[in-house]
Amino acid sequence: MNADKSKILHHDLTELIIKSFYKVYNVLGYGFLEKVYENALKFELTNIGLNAATQTNIKVEYFGLQVGDYFAI
Repeated sequence: MNADKSKILHHDLTELIIKSFYKVYNVLGYGFLEKVYENALKFELTNIGLNAATQTNIKVEYFGLQVGDYFAI
């Protein structure tokens, strides 16, 4: 598939993230817990100058009232 770069939102950023993902996978291989890959990917992303965070807290609101916290995993 040869997609037109002008039609892909944030193409350059997406390409950096995907390349970082493949680098982590190619170095570590398979079989580790998700947290290992998460930490390695965060390292790679910050190493190339991107601001990355893991499992940040998301405040959940219901009609303007905070009803809980969610951690996207």
